[in-house]
Formats: sequence, structure tokens, C-alpha cells
Amino acid sequence: MSAVAGSEPKALSAGYMAWYRFSRNPAALIGALMVISVILLAIFAPLIAPYPDDVGAKVDFRSRHMAPDWAHWMGTDKVGRDILTRVIFGFRVSLLLVIGVLGVAVPVGAVLGMLAGYFSGAVEKIISGFTNVMLAIPPLVMALAIGNVLEPNLVNAMLAITFLWWTWHARLVYRVSKSIAAEDYIEAARLAGASHWHILTREILPNCVSVISVKTTLDAAFVILFGATLSFLGLGVKPPTPDLGTMVADGRQFLPEMWWGVLGPGFAIFYATLGFNLLGDGLRDMFDVEV
Repeated sequence: MSAVAGSEPKALSAGYMAWYRFSRNPAALIGALMVISVILLAIFAPLIAPYPDDVGAKVDFRSRHMAPDWAHWMGTDKVGRDILTRVIFGFRVSLLLVIGVLGVAVPVGAVLGMLAGYFSGAVEKIISGFTNVMLAIPPLVMALAIGNVLEPNLVNAMLAITFLWWTWHARLVYRVSKSIAAEDYIEAARLAGASHWHILTREILPNCVSVISVKTTLDAAFVILFGATLSFLGLGVKPPTPDLGTMVADGRQFLPEMWWGVLGPGFAIFYATLGFNLLGDGLRDMFDVEV
């Protein structure tokens, strides 16, 4: 009894406390489940989609513009293809766009932001000045310009979005790393003879991971929406590849009678973006950071 009474409670780790905050956030858990469902649908699309043959240029005019029923839960499009099947495969295109854009924009922005925040003088002025110039360019205008010059396809859509997306991560990481570089333990590392590479990768970068993770998750929603906008305007993925933005553009021609042509892919865009936003907000609360 005395041993139990005299024992001290174990200190909870920061990781456990962060997970505890996340697990007690219903919106974050719902967002995580929504994102996981989108990823699983994209990965196992050939096994889940009810009519995999409708992904390509298949034409069945006898089944065109069928309203939603038990055979076609989201109806069919103008050439008789199952909309639900194309929506499921459309998630693949959206996630590929997210991976392609953020896979380039996040590392480039993070590296430039850390360099500008850690080094003073000319390095900071050059990187910060160039970033501010790029931030002054409207992303949609630049994407439209690149899309008009290059052939509309998935790779060029990634290029159009990535061209300016890195700037947001550079500015965020610059602000965080600038604050970290002023800490006493960074000065102590310098006095101990630590190299710039060691300080950047072992001291500053780990402290930036949380804000980068939150920003990347929130940006995934914006990239999906931005990519759908380009496809809606005819500058993204071209038919017959199933793309959510292109499907909305095709379906709007037959509104309001064939409303299901817009409702299905439109809801899919809403579902994916909402899921990433809820997850990003949950991670922000979990890490207790400002983005």
C-alpha cells in the first residue's frame, strides 16, 4: 500500500498527448475516415467500380442519360457510361495531382524557406524577394497561361499548379525557421561547432515538420479543387480519362433535366476537399500550431 501511495504518476509523452487531442476531436476523425475512403477507392478502383469498362471511350447510346437507379447509383452520362464508376476512377486523377504538385512544391518551398530563415543577409533577401514577386502573381491566371501554352494533360496541369504553389510553403517555413534560428539552443549548437547542415536538418527541420504536415494536408484540398477548376475550363485532363472537373463541365450542358450529371462528380469534389480540410484542422489542433 505504501509503495502504491508513494509511487509517482508517469509523465505522458508529447506524442501521446497530441494523439489524445486528435482522437477526442470528432471532426478530425471524420475527416481522416473520409480521406482514407478516398484513398482506398482510388487504389482499388478496378475492384470496387461496378462498370470498369466505362472508364475509357466506351459508347452505349441506349443507356445515355439514365436517371439514378439500383443499376446506376449516380446515373449515366451523355454516352451511356456509369457516372459512379467514373467518379471512383476520377479520385485517382485527383490524388495523382495532389501527389505530383505537393511532392514538388513542399520540398522546394521548405528548403528555400529554411535557407531564408536561417541565413541572414543576401540569401534571405534574394529568396524572400523572389518569393514575394511570385506571390504577387494570381495562381489561376498563371495556371491558365501555362495551360493555354502547353497541351492540356495531367502532367502539364501539375506543372501549372506547382509553378506557384511552392511559394506558400516557402513563406510559412521561413517564418517558423526564422523564429527557431533565434533560439538559444541554435546558438549553442553553433558554438559547439555544429555545421550549417547539421543545424538545418537536425535542429530546425524537425521543428518545422508539424506546420509542414498541417499545411500540406490543407493544401491537398485546394489542389483538388484547383485541378477540378482547370479541367472544368478545359485545361486539365482530357477525355476519355475520367476527371471530376471535366465530368462537371460535361454534365452542366444538360441542366436542369439531367441534374445527376453534375451532382455526382460535384459531390465527389466536395467530399474529398471536405475530408482533407477536416483532417488538416484536426492536425492543426493536435500539433497546436498556427498555419
